[in-house]
Amino acid sequence: MIDETGGPAFPLDRDCCNVGMTLRDYFAAKAMQGLLASGIECGPDDVASVVASAYILADAMLKARQA
Repeated sequence: MIDETGGPAFPLDRDCCNVGMTLRDYFAAKAMQGLLASGIECGPDDVASVVASAYILADAMLKARQA
């Protein structure tokens, strides 16, 4: 099933259910990895902003897949 999360990134079909991280979370994790590797500020006061940025990028990637 594909929904606003993109569906499972690493689906495992266990007879009836897909189990796995959502594609949205996978994209966000990769985006956050890139953001942190770029050397941006990420002190305690910056964490929420970095996480939000990662999900904004993930949502853009999901939208680009639909085009």
